[in-house]
Amino acid sequence: MTQTLLLLPGDGIGPEVTAQVRRVAAALTPDLTLDERDFGGVSYDRHGVPITDEAVTTALASDAVLMGAVGGPKWAGVERGKRPEMGLLGLRKAMDVYANLRPALCFDALADASSLKRELVAGLDIMFVRELTGGVYFGQPRGIETLPDGQRRGFDTQVYTTSEIERVSRVAFELARGRRNKVHSLEKSNVMESGLLWREVVTDLHRREYADVQLEHMLADNAAMQLVRQPTQFDVLLTDNLFGDVLSDAAAQLTGSLGMLPSAALGEAGRPGLYEPIHGSAPDIAGQGVANPLAAILSFEMALRWSLDRPAEADRLFAAVEAALAVGARTRDIGGTLSTVEMGDAVLSALG
Repeated sequence: MTQTLLLLPGDGIGPEVTAQVRRVAAALTPDLTLDERDFGGVSYDRHGVPITDEAVTTALASDAVLMGAVGGPKWAGVERGKRPEMGLLGLRKAMDVYANLRPALCFDALADASSLKRELVAGLDIMFVRELTGGVYFGQPRGIETLPDGQRRGFDTQVYTTSEIERVSRVAFELARGRRNKVHSLEKSNVMESGLLWREVVTDLHRREYADVQLEHMLADNAAMQLVRQPTQFDVLLTDNLFGDVLSDAAAQLTGSLGMLPSAALGEAGRPGLYEPIHGSAPDIAGQGVANPLAAILSFEMALRWSLDRPAEADRLFAAVEAALAVGARTRDIGGTLSTVEMGDAVLSALG
């Protein structure tokens, strides 16, 4: 059966790094059909919306979706509902990809590129499981209002249900069983009612179905400190939408660069997954050909593994990235001089 990967290059460096995914896919999986649609700011410029209904329909009919990046200062004045980032939130909701997998893996060749000492990050291999379609980014009510005394007040609502917490927690526990069998659940149960519910639901699910997995609860602010004190203590970190967003970006720097980290957003079995590098659109370097494409390429590796059921090709691609780094291939964000295309060349050469 023919499989389809939908590419959403997006804005800024998105088209540059996605172009390298195209090259890798052509070499590694020539039978894979690649489709493409506008997304983000470029979609707003051309169609008046950050993602069209037709693009959403195409995404839902694909086997996997891989995006580049969205947003930039060009669209800062656009009304909130039509900003590039709202297209991403809308796509996640439409695809119902509620579990965001964000690996933070330090390749041995890049241990010296980390902000921390080599001995703290050597062997680092942690996986964030971030709830992606609930929490404060989607909660209602939200808005900005003017008070009777003339002050303005902004407000957002952090809200979770039992089922939302349970389904993402199952993903974390199942992943842990195939790794080092340890989950840290992160929240702020000491000051937030939603955090207290999170802890209670995770605890109950663990007792009922996953007692064989080691579970530890940790306050999210303590986890931030622990990530820079002793990151290798962690295996799987389970978080809500907001804390997962912040903490996984912090963990990215442990690996050497945001340009190294892929992600997968998964829903129920049989539905397409959404894959993306966790770096932004980087408008300051867009168009210069210097962006690191490895996060996008590794996002394709995750798509091969989690949505396309091609583990052998995924293993080959991961090994090729590792081999390219081992012989000194570097873009400037990880201490080198290679261009985006040259980094793609290095991966393709390692693929053989």
